[in-house]
Amino acid sequence: MSDEQPAAPEQTFSDLGLSAEVLRALADVGYETPSPIQARTIPPLLEGRDVVGLAQTGTGKTAAFALPILSRLDRDQKTPQALVLAPTRELALQVSEAFERYAAHLPGVKVLPIYGGQGYGVQLSALRRGVHVVVGTPGRIMDHLEKGTLDLSELRFLVLDEADEMLNMGFAEDVETILADTPSDKDVALFSATMPKTIRRIAENYLDDPVEISVKGKTSTATNITQRYLIVSYPQKVDALTRILEVENFEAMIVFVRTKNETETLAEKLRARGYSAMAINGDVAQVQRERTVNQLKAGKLDILVATDVAARGLDVERISHVVNYDIPTDTESYVHRIGRTGRAGRSGDSIAFVTPRERHLLRAIEKATRQPLTQMQLPTVDDVNATRLSRFDDQITEALAQPERIDFFRDVVSHYVAEYGVAEVDVAAALAAVMHGEQPLLLDPEPEPRSRSFEERPSHGGRAERAPRESRSGQPMATYRIEVGKRHKVEPRQIVGALANEGGLSRGDFGYISIKPDFSLVELPANLPAGTLDRLAGTRISGKLIEIKTDGGPPRSRPGGHRKGGYQGRPR
Repeated sequence: MSDEQPAAPEQTFSDLGLSAEVLRALADVGYETPSPIQARTIPPLLEGRDVVGLAQTGTGKTAAFALPILSRLDRDQKTPQALVLAPTRELALQVSEAFERYAAHLPGVKVLPIYGGQGYGVQLSALRRGVHVVVGTPGRIMDHLEKGTLDLSELRFLVLDEADEMLNMGFAEDVETILADTPSDKDVALFSATMPKTIRRIAENYLDDPVEISVKGKTSTATNITQRYLIVSYPQKVDALTRILEVENFEAMIVFVRTKNETETLAEKLRARGYSAMAINGDVAQVQRERTVNQLKAGKLDILVATDVAARGLDVERISHVVNYDIPTDTESYVHRIGRTGRAGRSGDSIAFVTPRERHLLRAIEKATRQPLTQMQLPTVDDVNATRLSRFDDQITEALAQPERIDFFRDVVSHYVAEYGVAEVDVAAALAAVMHGEQPLLLDPEPEPRSRSFEERPSHGGRAERAPRESRSGQPMATYRIEVGKRHKVEPRQIVGALANEGGLSRGDFGYISIKPDFSLVELPANLPAGTLDRLAGTRISGKLIEIKTDGGPPRSRPGGHRKGGYQGRPR
């Protein structure tokens, strides 16, 4: 008799009780097996239980709350039924996109992201027409509640996503106010990577006998894959990718993007730059997909631009590099993507493009995979030119190794030299120019970076103070006063997080931050648009309106001031 027990059948989404329409949407995106957080969270949420989930970013928690909410929506109710609070507008947009993707077969379901940096008009018109799901940042949700433009009187579901991040950014009071001002019989799901005392207290005060679920990511990546990342703004991505293609010694590459449209757009841009690139996505017919993959295997194609779904099951040994052009929002997708290289025991390279506001995704990937990613620098013009010259040398060397090919041309050149009295080196240079065409072999040198100079000038107190500085982008800086300070227990990271989130600012837009007892001084670009200032004026930190306005001069360098980069938080 064998002691072995038959393996339990693998659980599928259809085993969890989700609606048929939601299951169809999951089939469309190729999801079959729920992750641990999904398998343990979806059933109690479908039953109407409150849930506390201790889970890292990248464990699949967005689907864990979105799928049961969509399965229980009343499409006839036009006032918001579900509210998801997220710490940053980037996460709010990602969650909104996920809801829309999972609601593909639920006609009429409206999802509205509400965040700072977007005009109120768009949000107000959508709210008037009626929405089912609202995903927003606490500050902007509070603004709408105070204006009476967001009706949560019939709210049925409330989700706190990345609750610890919201508290770190100073949204604790806003979150509790929203929880207290919504119907008491709503279902609440709270997700957090950590469980500090404040979040435990919120759970005890506002959740009803919650089911507690703790899931630790077990994701790991192959050790034979070198993982790097590049900090790059979105507009710079195409140029950054082009430079990487110039200097990296790659055999074949997959470039992962987030949307179907972007696969075609990026592939076209790469072809225009002389690269053999093709796109595959969910809309590409199977016959075309197989033809493209075979071209990649045969070496007739070097770059594949793909979405996650289209690349499932792709196994091509010659893929030496994977580029995450759009970094994925969950670690499982990241691991799946980079696993397309380093096949059959070979080494592989992975490069992730990370925008300044996506650093939290990078940290989540490193934490979940337990492997640090190495930061790389954008290849310079000198790097590109050195590579081009090296490849040109290689072409000459390869041609010289085949004398039968060049004997004829040697006679042609000798005849020209004798006939016209031109030096052989000049003829060789002319032939190289003809061969290379109109495009210059080398890139133009990059302009010298502008050096920052600081003028010392006497201040009103007789001491020297700084002249107006420039931001990293070369913009002149000015000092702004906000009405929160030490007595409000505010920290630099909360200021940066709130202002970046509501005003659409980046890390490079922040200069000195000086926190006083009753107010703080923040150095920001002097030419902030009026609309940005209006949005920032309604921002709350630690529950208090900041009432931002320009101050009389730049912050002085004095004890208590915080230099740019000296704070712990990062703009989102």
